[in-house]
Amino acid sequence: VVAVPVLFKQALENTTTEEGSSVSLRCELTKADASVVWKKGEATLQASAKYEMKQKGTVAELVIHNAEPEDA
Repeated sequence: VVAVPVLFKQALENTTTEEGSSVSLRCELTKADASVVWKKGEATLQASAKYEMKQKGTVAELVIHNAEPEDA
């Protein structure tokens, strides 16, 4: 059995928002419910009041609440 790799059907796009607002980043994968890890540089982001991770089917979403310049 050959495992088919999970690829991006739609990659992340640059997004801008006002400081203090929430911003949503979305990507679409070739396989539903694939395991997704969100990172900022080398640091893995964890679900918290600041970061909300959602996944439905092939779409993975990261919501950043109370956005700050450091979130760039």
